[in-house]
Amino acid sequence: MAKISKKRQQVAKKVDSNKNYSLAEASSLVKEINTAKFNASVDLHIKLGIDPRKADQAVRGTVSLPNGTGKSKTVLVFCKPEKVDEAKAAGADYVGLEEYIQKVEGGWTDVDVIVATPDVMATIAKLGRVLGPRNLMPNPKSGTVTPEVGKAVEEVKKGKIAFRVDKFGIIHSSIGRVSFSPQQLKENAEEFIQTLQKMKPSSAKGVYMKSISMASTMSPGIKIDTKSISGL
Repeated sequence: MAKISKKRQQVAKKVDSNKNYSLAEASSLVKEINTAKFNASVDLHIKLGIDPRKADQAVRGTVSLPNGTGKSKTVLVFCKPEKVDEAKAAGADYVGLEEYIQKVEGGWTDVDVIVATPDVMATIAKLGRVLGPRNLMPNPKSGTVTPEVGKAVEEVKKGKIAFRVDKFGIIHSSIGRVSFSPQQLKENAEEFIQTLQKMKPSSAKGVYMKSISMASTMSPGIKIDTKSISGL
């Protein structure tokens, strides 16, 4: 049986597992209970009252966090020559077509986001078996298939993130880093949750957001009172 360190035990005492904290309280507490020696990610875990097996309830989308993610994302753009300069000017890390198709086919996926123009989708469709399982395949619903590649790259660099519900009906997403202020974490969390609320499927019945918790890497989860979030 694994031994729990004294530091971890002290952290656990600070979190009341029977209490639902306000979003403001959770945003402060998550910084206090962080035990990682690096700038850990702060994540939200939201259990939705949906059936993800139904196509019209498979919630997915994007949100631009007001304070960014705290992480610089590496972006690859698949496009034809006439869009190369636009993508590079916006800050794309890799831009091209055939060269990067060959790299991906060889197993290279060292990027965080892939953007593509509509006119190359038929060409890169064969990469779905490699990119699909890694959630890297460009998709119109996530805004990563667009003729406006410069705008798409800029949004990603500024903090736009994509999310999708898993097979258990749960959304997992980073909303910042422990180096963020409590107010920054609160603002990012509110923006994410309110965006998700607007996406409630019309066919979903009953309670939509069943539970929300916040946690940093390696820290215990903090349950959040949904009534403390404006708009819910």
